[in-house]
Amino acid sequence: MTDIPEQMNAVVIAGGKGNAQALHLDKVAAPEVRDGDLVIAVRAAGVNRPDVFQRVGLYPPPPGASETLGLEVAGEVMRAAGRWSVGDRVCALLGGGGYAQIATCDPRHALPVPRELTFEEAAGLPETVFTVFANVFQLGGLRRGETLLVHGASSGIGVTAIQMAKAAGATVIATSRGAAKADAAARLGADLSIDASKQDYVEAVKRHGGADVVLNMVGGDTFAKDLETLNTDGRIVFIAALGGAEVTLPIFTLMQKRAVVTGSTLRGRSADEKAALASEIERMVWPWIEDGRFKPVIDTVLPFARAAEAHERMEAGEHTGKIVLDVGAG
Repeated sequence: MTDIPEQMNAVVIAGGKGNAQALHLDKVAAPEVRDGDLVIAVRAAGVNRPDVFQRVGLYPPPPGASETLGLEVAGEVMRAAGRWSVGDRVCALLGGGGYAQIATCDPRHALPVPRELTFEEAAGLPETVFTVFANVFQLGGLRRGETLLVHGASSGIGVTAIQMAKAAGATVIATSRGAAKADAAARLGADLSIDASKQDYVEAVKRHGGADVVLNMVGGDTFAKDLETLNTDGRIVFIAALGGAEVTLPIFTLMQKRAVVTGSTLRGRSADEKAALASEIERMVWPWIEDGRFKPVIDTVLPFARAAEAHERMEAGEHTGKIVLDVGAG
């Protein structure tokens, strides 16, 4: 068992909330370790859109979770729990606390770092893989031979959804803004990659046979368009609403298509729900990583102390894949 220091470096938000420049490194108390907690020496932490929302005061952590930003990490086990031993290489889904040198979690929410992956690559897996699996495969019920339409295809979620859907035997239609992003989605395996800044995607999707499942993180006026592209018995799954949280529902179109509209968040799920997800992901998705059908796409790795720059890049929306903090770099 490795001794846990009283203090550690962590990214804190000056004033409790603010713009990206409010983020800076500081000494804080190490996390309290409860009975049964897995303690991880963090080597890398993924940066996600919910971190930005929390930083500006729009997404508070659930009760009992760390106030420190960070929903996913990779590192080495410092204190054993569950099936894990000291020194094991793990990546983990957190309720918070990832932008720090030490993190704790339910041991059931950790997964082994796949062979050949770096800590930086593994740190970009948990939040996106859990989100895609829960929403595309569980809520959306995507099956082999069906077609997934995914918006924001160059985001961390987007690049993950493309690869996971292809690994599962689905056809993928991707939308993104800009030729470079559309090209990147095509290289990842999208069967049709649409530059939504140049053309309306509705007719293109319909010509390609329509969509059975839509993964939507945009909201706004994309909802009615998605419903147009949807095949009979199709499903639209919302995971965010970056383009507007209010939508107009064409009810007769929904009835005619027998469409299902649903959505979910991940962070507020119970520990048991997340544990069940982790078990299914290890069974189904980890073999795709091991055999090369799915590989983390890393846009940028920045030193821990440059978290502000990482958030600025996230907010600019120019990234393709994951933005990761190298915690060991200081």
